[in-house]
Amino acid sequence: MIPAQFEYVAPTTVEEAVAALASAGEDAKVMAGGQSLIPVLRLRLSYPETVVDLGRIPALKGVREEGDVLVIGSMTTHDEILRDPLVRQFAPLLRQATETVADPQVRHRGTFGGSLSHADPAGDLPAVALALDAELVIAGPDGQRTVPAGEFFLDYLTTAIQQGEILVEIRVPKLGEGWGTCYEKFNRVAQAWSIVAVAAAVRRENGSITEARVGLTNMGTTPLRATGVEQALAGSVASADVVAEAASHAAEGTSPTSDVNAQADYRAHLATVLTKRALTKATGLA
Repeated sequence: MIPAQFEYVAPTTVEEAVAALASAGEDAKVMAGGQSLIPVLRLRLSYPETVVDLGRIPALKGVREEGDVLVIGSMTTHDEILRDPLVRQFAPLLRQATETVADPQVRHRGTFGGSLSHADPAGDLPAVALALDAELVIAGPDGQRTVPAGEFFLDYLTTAIQQGEILVEIRVPKLGEGWGTCYEKFNRVAQAWSIVAVAAAVRRENGSITEARVGLTNMGTTPLRATGVEQALAGSVASADVVAEAASHAAEGTSPTSDVNAQADYRAHLATVLTKRALTKATGLA
């Protein structure tokens, strides 16, 4: 199908983008890579009067270091993240999850910030942002503000980004020595959305687990932290029994849905199985 008619704006600075959104009002849509928005427009499920394309803003692209943090521009594509040496060194979990996103064509157009802003609970990267304790920087008419990943995802397809604002960068704390990571994903066919997935980051010191972060994909209307798993691991000696016991808490506090792909109880079972696999690899027990 052909989209309904709309005005197209392609700003070259963040300030121009914010001004364009302010001018367009509530009937505007922001386009990042377009992998979610364009199909919706073509199916005429959305009728924006204005589309603001962020693709020509250089300041929103790339990865750089700032002390103990990686700063990733919101318009950095999945493919660029996969090839970036800083991501490979300091945020391997992000790379592991990005490898599972769709196919090469989508990864060359889709963006890190676009995926987070879309906030699909079946998307791979929101749970990773939670597990990495990322912070998201949002720009709007009143300047910039920073939101922790744990406060960014509010509901199904809903984030802390307000009308007239855009996500400009993601700040990811570096993972240093002692950290192990793994992203385990279950889907029906290659390149499909996650039925359930688990993002795990575990820090070990002298054989003990000093910190664990576990993010869950598609176990509710937003990505979730598996706090029961994290608490069960903290301070424990890494072993197969400890990992298995901790993984048994994976579905606690979750509210998975039932749909054509899986029933809620099956998703809860998958969360336990995948958490055990992810933790086994992240702790170096595989």
